[in-house]
Amino acid sequence: MVRGELAAQVERWFLWAPVAFGGGCAAYFALRSEPGWGSALMPVLATLAGVLLAQRSNRAWLILPAFLLAFGAVGFATAKLRTAQVAAPVLPGRVGPALIEGWVLDVDSPGAAGGRLILWPTRISGVERLPERIRVTVDPTDIYGPGSAVRLIAILNPPPGPASPGAYDFARDTFFKRIGGVGFAVKAPQLISLAEPQSGSLRLAMDVNGFRWSLARRIVDRLGPREGGVAAAMTTGHEAWLTRELLDDMRDSGLAHVLSISGLHMAVVGGFIFFAVRLGLAAWPWAVLRVDGKKAAAVAGLVAVGAYLIVSGAPSPAVRAAVTYSVAFLAILLGRRAITLRALAIAALIVLILQPEAVVQPGFQMSFAATAALVALAERWPRRVREINAPWAIVLIQRAAGWALASAAVSFVAGLATGPFAIQHFNRMASYGLLANLVTAPLSTFLIMPALALGAVLELVGMGGPFLAVAGLGTGLMLDAAERVSALPGAVQVIGSAPALALPVAFLGVLWVCLWDGRFRWIGLPFAAAVLIWPRAEPPDLWISDGGGQAALVSGRRAEFMRPERQTFAADLWARRRGLSALDGKTRFQCRRTHCITTGEGLRLSSYAYRKPPKPERWAELCSGADVVVLRGSRPEDLGPCRGALVLGAEDFTSGGSVEIWREGTGWRLVWAQELRGDRPWTTRSELNGSGA
Repeated sequence: MVRGELAAQVERWFLWAPVAFGGGCAAYFALRSEPGWGSALMPVLATLAGVLLAQRSNRAWLILPAFLLAFGAVGFATAKLRTAQVAAPVLPGRVGPALIEGWVLDVDSPGAAGGRLILWPTRISGVERLPERIRVTVDPTDIYGPGSAVRLIAILNPPPGPASPGAYDFARDTFFKRIGGVGFAVKAPQLISLAEPQSGSLRLAMDVNGFRWSLARRIVDRLGPREGGVAAAMTTGHEAWLTRELLDDMRDSGLAHVLSISGLHMAVVGGFIFFAVRLGLAAWPWAVLRVDGKKAAAVAGLVAVGAYLIVSGAPSPAVRAAVTYSVAFLAILLGRRAITLRALAIAALIVLILQPEAVVQPGFQMSFAATAALVALAERWPRRVREINAPWAIVLIQRAAGWALASAAVSFVAGLATGPFAIQHFNRMASYGLLANLVTAPLSTFLIMPALALGAVLELVGMGGPFLAVAGLGTGLMLDAAERVSALPGAVQVIGSAPALALPVAFLGVLWVCLWDGRFRWIGLPFAAAVLIWPRAEPPDLWISDGGGQAALVSGRRAEFMRPERQTFAADLWARRRGLSALDGKTRFQCRRTHCITTGEGLRLSSYAYRKPPKPERWAELCSGADVVVLRGSRPEDLGPCRGALVLGAEDFTSGGSVEIWREGTGWRLVWAQELRGDRPWTTRSELNGSGA
């Protein structure tokens, strides 16, 4: 039995090559200190030598492990090379209010405080080594399109680290996007004149982004900010018109993936063009005799995917999807099956070679797991028997039932495959996601995306109105469905994150189920469920945000926030990660403009909001009965009345970031975010920052 199972894998061993390569990339990002070039390259040479020795020994059982180790070593070295390639100056600390001049490179997705511009700065007062890019939050009415030269006054900081120890590292994302500072405008941007940029790549990027922004505005002008904002996001990737309420509805209903340009969009656009061209050629007698319709349609699909990638702004999910479907179309041109696990493995390798950082991004993990599960499902899906002279009504009913069953299976399998990642990264499980996707799948696949594709193309010559109107109708129906589903009782379940080890275990479990051919595949099921069944550690007694501006006490399964109106994004991320809900109503915190103190039973916290030292009487008030004292400024050398308390000052948060605190007996256990991040090129402590190395 075991020999039979192993024999069945002979043609499938290559499928594990991208898994090994990705494992090497993940090992690089898991380190807490930056490896040297010797540490990155020596394993490559050693494993390649091992491959040669294994081949010469003619021992088959040695060759596969040697090859996989070699792929892992190459993945590790590739991630190191990519980091060196994208490294750019990062602001060493807080800057401003500073005068900033530069070019608007793109309009980013809005944040909680407003719209956001990606700038290519030419001047930042007080900064000698300029970051390559900065992201500035502005009022939504102050957004200028790509290619505009602007001047504004803003406060900038280095990209923020994790909201809590072990949480997702946003600074790592901005590092690979070459964004070296983030902040907010304190004076609205103004248009100015600047010398034309010398960089041809910068000029090209602004021209492409300007075209995308112009198309997005046309779509919104046609359809309005609600339906038009969603249509613009699905077409160009610009989410500037999406409201928080709309995003919450889409997320809570399990339809948020529709807004991110990824596999679904590429499949619909590329597939629509493929079948339209093939049908058109089949209906043209002259072309039927002279043109291979399938290959010509594959070329058209390749062009469509490439054009859509450019129009979408080439975000990482779109790049991954474009590579996957390009491999599928190339397979058709080479006379191979388009949709196979081998084609997916090749696409995954290409993506990881181009963007090794994708391996730690939720989008790649979810899309790769979902696609692998769906391709594995397609391999085992029973082939429909073609009827001979069956009545058209029966054929229609059978095909409709088959499509409904296939749609349910696709949504169910994709949901299972992506579930571990949704829980671990976002701590949300949409209870009715399968229902919402079944209801809206026909709308997005057969109505919205094809109409948007035609409408966007024709809108370039001012004739896209009818098709965009159809897309707007479908989008409105989809949004109505999302609103209704998200309002159902228990629509969202909040589940705390499992320990970090659980996610790679679950990933390998999902891949084992998808890639193994035979009954042994079901061995991977309990591992695939690791994130769900892994025991959670007890939450901390206290969480304090980076900088000390926000804090929360844990009471049972609820979090009492010090200032609920501040740093809501970080606070929400931390609470969800720990599986906590915010305590409604009055808490034990009593806050004034300058300070907060807690009253009642349990752990007592005091916080001082100013950076300058508190006056003696205020210091005595803060220390009175306090267990923990948080200062935005420096900690005094003489703690005086606070000698028995845990006192944390600006120097602690500067070096440590956010912190979780457990009370253990008469002492404290502190876990700082920076300790888990280590000293890497994307952390502000690294010597690489600002050096351009």
